[in-house]
Amino acid sequence: MRTRAVTGFFFVIVMLGSVLLGPYPFSIFYLVLSVFCLREFYRLLKKSGIRPNIQTGLVNGFCIYMIFAAVVFDENLTVNKLLVILTITISAIFIQELFKESPSPFVNISYTLAGLVFVCLPFTFFHAIAFLNNHFNAHYPLSFLLLLWANDTGAYLVGRSFGRTKLFERHSPKKTWEGFAGGVLISCIVALIISYYFKELTWFQWIIEAVLISFFGTLGDLIESMFKRSINVKDSGEILPGHGGLLDRFDGLLLAAPIVYTYLFLITN
Repeated sequence: MRTRAVTGFFFVIVMLGSVLLGPYPFSIFYLVLSVFCLREFYRLLKKSGIRPNIQTGLVNGFCIYMIFAAVVFDENLTVNKLLVILTITISAIFIQELFKESPSPFVNISYTLAGLVFVCLPFTFFHAIAFLNNHFNAHYPLSFLLLLWANDTGAYLVGRSFGRTKLFERHSPKKTWEGFAGGVLISCIVALIISYYFKELTWFQWIIEAVLISFFGTLGDLIESMFKRSINVKDSGEILPGHGGLLDRFDGLLLAAPIVYTYLFLITN
């Protein structure tokens, strides 16, 4: 428990620092984080006998993040000019299978692409949240993280104390409906507090964001649990002592970030 607490403390400090230090540290940090999460995803697949094109997948993940990061940094850049790079790198995923002796090449290709969709794209959306109004605003990614952590903490504490009814026992035996409700409630309370300091949205709009993060963050957690159970592993990695892997810490972000970006884009434009 002590190791978990110490790791969690430094994890929170690093995450907050990555947002508060400005656009360049923020962008670089999440680029590195997305590549490491993608690498962790591919390494999990290898444990189950699948042979994704790891190097080519990582190159594509890097390019996808960098291209969309460049677009939000400079609104004068047009996506179609930069997407030319992806025509080459994505084609390489298919071409590479010609030179591998594999009984199921299309399975390898599919899982390589799945990693880009499931892991890499959500981080590009999270990065884009900070540039919604064509300039860097730390309030949006910071509030996202605070609401996500509030949901996780509330779900854990309430579920541990009052949890009785299983939420989705087949994929996550410890999650309960009581814990889910507690997570939503705590997240909404934090959203109200945020609304007093961050005036970009009304209090009601912050609460809607909190509900979206709670709902889709929980679904992301369940999906990652389903994925790990399908390949018979407990944790996605060991990089965070007491917490498991990076995917274990960011599973809620993976599904919530694209949804929250869409919501914020619609109400701020």
